[in-house]
Amino acid sequence: MLLAQVVGTVVSSQKEPSMDGLRFMLLQPVDLEGQPTGAHVVAVDAVGAGTGEVVLYAAGSSARQTAVTDKRPCDAVIMAIVDQWETHGEVKYRKGAQP
Repeated sequence: MLLAQVVGTVVSSQKEPSMDGLRFMLLQPVDLEGQPTGAHVVAVDAVGAGTGEVVLYAAGSSARQTAVTDKRPCDAVIMAIVDQWETHGEVKYRKGAQP
């Protein structure tokens, strides 16, 4: 699982029929300090995440192991919305807290 912030949505009116009904989100991976790292990722949203939220996502074959993505050709899926994370006893992120 990887950490990322939802930075937007992706809309596609023409797509593989097995992908109909799925919501696509644009993610910016973050490091343990919450700083952007790496390239953006388009992921299927399996949990109802919103723009600005920090999420856990899976990539590769693991992305096809949720009820929403089973047997669908996707490479990334949002599978959790992060409420808080802590590193070495220090809270690095708390949902809803001001930066």
